[in-house]
Amino acid sequence: MLTKSAVRQLGEAERPEIERLLTTDPYVTAQVWERIAARGLGWWRSDGRIYGYGPQGRLESICWLGTQLTPVAATGDAIVAFADVLGRLGRTCTSIVGQRDQVIDLWDRLTPRWGRARDVRAVQPLLVASRPAPVPADPGVRLMQPDEIDVLFPAAVAMYTEEVGVSPLDGGRGYRHRVAELVKSGRAYAKVVDGRVVFKADLAVITPHTAQVQGVWVDPQWRGQGIATAGMAAVVDDALRRVAPTVSLYVNDYNVPARRAYQTCGFQQVAELATVLF
Repeated sequence: MLTKSAVRQLGEAERPEIERLLTTDPYVTAQVWERIAARGLGWWRSDGRIYGYGPQGRLESICWLGTQLTPVAATGDAIVAFADVLGRLGRTCTSIVGQRDQVIDLWDRLTPRWGRARDVRAVQPLLVASRPAPVPADPGVRLMQPDEIDVLFPAAVAMYTEEVGVSPLDGGRGYRHRVAELVKSGRAYAKVVDGRVVFKADLAVITPHTAQVQGVWVDPQWRGQGIATAGMAAVVDDALRRVAPTVSLYVNDYNVPARRAYQTCGFQQVAELATVLF
């Protein structure tokens, strides 16, 4: 068995091997892929670090550590080794997200050192659509414009608070800046009625393989009317035409209405994720 000495921080020299591992599961690893593409692997300019497991010249598993912690292709021995290193470092991330079995195993080993999580979402189907939606798209769903950030922001805050369980405005994390960046980069969709957002969704992650949708939300007063299905159909159709060859997302297993809407739009399950929230 390899020991903890097999864990090392990686840099640009290891990029080909890192990308090889990321490509083995491009939907699960989409968020890591985009961050590396945008920021590189030099610790002085990256918003995270990436650790590798395996003997020199034979990378077997990796683990991304930024605001989010994500194990990739992590074998049982790699999980043990990563947990040892991460446990000694102490918790700096706000979540653990990744392939379900890897996340749960890693979290079980980190719990004694990191303490309890705020929430563990143990089963999150990862869904992918590669064709236009088989149902009519809502023509009112469109990309938001930079002068509409004030219109979108209250809905974005409501979505985040409902989904995560805390307000994104707590702690001054620059959430408005994040929303503005999504709008300016052509990633924020919404349907606006009488000056109010009633449906929204974001292309939070874009890689050569997929556009990953997050932040899907329907105004509570509009739920149960099919707006999510028609809205997501519009997002899928535009993203496939304009952005990436597939559209992906993950959803809590207990969110039956959302899962039904995604299935109607042509999404199919390809994996199971898990998320640990702090």
